Amino acid sequence: MKIVLATTNAHKVRELKALLRTLKAGSRSAPFNFDLYTLLNFPDYQPPEETGKTFEENATLKAVHAARALNSFTIADDSGLVVPALGGEPGIFSARYAGPNASDKENRKKLLERMRGIHNRSAYFECAIAFASPGGLIKCVKGAAEGVILEAERGGLGFGYDPLFMKHDYNQTFAELQEAVKNKISHRGKALQKLALILESTDFTAA
Repeated sequence: MKIVLATTNAHKVRELKALLRTLKAGSRSAPFNFDLYTLLNFPDYQPPEETGKTFEENATLKAVHAARALNSFTIADDSGLVVPALGGEPGIFSARYAGPNASDKENRKKLLERMRGIHNRSAYFECAIAFASPGGLIKCVKGAAEGVILEAERGGLGFGYDPLFMKHDYNQTFAELQEAVKNKISHRGKALQKLALILESTDFTAA
């Protein structure tokens, strides 16, 4: 079963592959057996501009565009950090919060500056994952992980805002948790568990 992960982000590729290789659904006793590709395997492909106003819109846009262009079943995600005290920032602009080519560290620095003096530090990660065939969108599912933003970074694992985000009921940031633990409780992991039921009922011979 061939699936293209519509991203070139090395961190997302690793996380998605790890999750998909352990994914089970329904009565399955073994993980799915996918042949996984990424956009790095298709250097001539030009992704669409992310013009959506929500995570779901952007994920769907990326999945449908890649599925049609590459004639393959495709999974695309759009995810980010939402801080209610900042009016939802950084939201869909999480990857470019500090500028179009901002690094993760620059984005985290801006977040800490924006939150200086704010007592309500609640936040959540949100992930929308869209699954499409060459014929169009099949399903878009969502997952979330609630927690708080710390005042200083902790941990050397993970990526993005992970060193600043501590999930409720845990005393570790996403950058301190081992990958296997994070994958079970993360926004992306929760969304993929929902997608598992869709994958199980999909006829992959149709593409």
